[in-house]
Amino acid sequence: MGRGKIEIKRIENTTNRQVTFCKRRNGLLKKAYELSVLCDAEVALVVFSSRGRLYEYATSSVKESIERYKKACSDTTNTGFASEGNAQYYQQEASKLHQQINNLQSTNRNLMGESLDSMSLRDLKQLETRLEKGINKIRTKKANLLKLCAKLICHQDHNELLFAEIEYMQKREMELQNDNMYLRNKVLSLVSLLHCDFNRLKRCLRGTGS
Repeated sequence: MGRGKIEIKRIENTTNRQVTFCKRRNGLLKKAYELSVLCDAEVALVVFSSRGRLYEYATSSVKESIERYKKACSDTTNTGFASEGNAQYYQQEASKLHQQINNLQSTNRNLMGESLDSMSLRDLKQLETRLEKGINKIRTKKANLLKLCAKLICHQDHNELLFAEIEYMQKREMELQNDNMYLRNKVLSLVSLLHCDFNRLKRCLRGTGS
């Protein structure tokens, strides 16, 4: 039969309680040592008996481990405060952005001629002024774009004329090269013919002289 499950409660018998403390303390110290070796962990264990006797184990120093623990707790606390402050800041910023979005949506509806019933005469006058300024800006932008388009069209037409002229000049150059080649061949033929006639004339003159 297996061992029954031990009920976890205070042992009333003093002797049994002391024996159990010694056994469990040694087992706890052994587990702490094994954890530090197997997992390369920094372990610090502090145990006080019911009589106030101190038992401790540490991979380096209990005091150093306690200081490290205090520092880690302090950093965690500061981080918690910082996180809480950041959350509050982002919440405020989100509220501001939400309000700005609502204002912009209301303004857009007014610009579209909607939701005007609740506006006063002064608000309507300001809205009219804003619309006129906006329309003037749009007209100015439109005029500038039309001027730019006209310049681009003129520039494009000018480029097309230049390309046509360049193409004509290239074609003319090719024709001149062909004409030049034809004339050169013609001259060479004439020179050859004259050379033959000159030799024939020389032979005739020699025959007459003899």
